[in-house]
Amino acid sequence: MMYGYADEWWVLLFLPVVLWVPFGPFVMGGMGVCCALRPGLRARLWSVLLPLVPVGVSSVAMVLPLDQPKRADDLVGYFLVYVMGITVLPWVLGWGATRVVRAVRGARARRKGGGATDAGGERPGDGGGGGIGHGEGAA
Repeated sequence: MMYGYADEWWVLLFLPVVLWVPFGPFVMGGMGVCCALRPGLRARLWSVLLPLVPVGVSSVAMVLPLDQPKRADDLVGYFLVYVMGITVLPWVLGWGATRVVRAVRGARARRKGGGATDAGGERPGDGGGGGIGHGEGAA
């Protein structure tokens, strides 16, 4: 023991666990938005890998040591608050809010007769913005 703290290296694994409580919901909300804007395996894979260390380490700390009796209330409370509340719920809210905004923008664009737009508000195939040399009239 040095300076009153444990010399065990595995204590460093708890740093992401502590940081996940205040910052994890924002990170997972952003990951939900990324998954809604760019559907595919890569965004979904990062949504799983990013919280793996903080959630995995805290899960192991909840379950170990195995020789001590566990209370079901403690495990259910941990799962509902730390896993579902801090990790899954913000992802679902970010994904859902982004999908709703895209659906409303698409319906509004169809109602105006402008056709469908992408996430940036531009029409697909438009070439991305105006300016000299862009668009259909460029030679």
